[in-house]
Amino acid sequence: MDNYEKFKNEIYNLINIDLSSYKEKQMKRRILSLISRNKFSGFEDYIKGLKEDKNLLNEFLNYLTINVSEFYRNKEQWNILENQIIPDLLKQKKKIKVWSSACSTGEEPYSIVMLLSKFINIDDISILATDIDNSAINKAKIGIYSEKSLKELPNEFKTKYFEKIQNTYKIKDEIKNKVQFQNINLLKDEYPKNCDLIFCRNVMIYFTEEAKSIMYNKFYNALSDNGILFVGSTEQIIYSHKYNLESVKTFFYRKKS
Repeated sequence: MDNYEKFKNEIYNLINIDLSSYKEKQMKRRILSLISRNKFSGFEDYIKGLKEDKNLLNEFLNYLTINVSEFYRNKEQWNILENQIIPDLLKQKKKIKVWSSACSTGEEPYSIVMLLSKFINIDDISILATDIDNSAINKAKIGIYSEKSLKELPNEFKTKYFEKIQNTYKIKDEIKNKVQFQNINLLKDEYPKNCDLIFCRNVMIYFTEEAKSIMYNKFYNALSDNGILFVGSTEQIIYSHKYNLESVKTFFYRKKS
């Protein structure tokens, strides 16, 4: 067993994350970069540091989960959500259950609340937002963002739902209170049930094909009848029929009954 295999076993025992489910070449390169940056001699030395230093472990987890996000990321896809996906779902039921499955620092679920507020009373909106990284979730709960992260957000939302504080923007409680945050590991934890719309964007690209297959089946089981799975811009599901999902628009997949 080489040092990286031992490291993967130690990480699983330490934080219950299976690095074998991630693309090895990509993940190994990222971890070696962290090891070098923190001036450790190798995997064995680094795992000792992770066990002894909570800040170092938090840095590792944050780097592992690649928390890059912004409001209305890939704006043209949000236009499809607004003009087709959400109206079609609301024809079937008055209230839809939405899950942001890798919510990072909150930009995605807060964007969902703002968009839904154009269709239904804000008091009737409740979004489940989950992530594996508790530090990202804590940042999301604080809800303070840079101007750059709001660059694609429609001005009507920026004006209505944010308070400008010097060079930052704080999201208002009427939006924040509509999101319930939880810690979920998509590889091993149970998924919520009967979701009408699931966001899982810019996550799958880091996983092996075997891990993706497991997750697509779990997403299928988490969807309500005719529910929609929304994936990222580099994550088209090539053989979606294998998972009983059908493409309704690029990056949007409906659960087949």
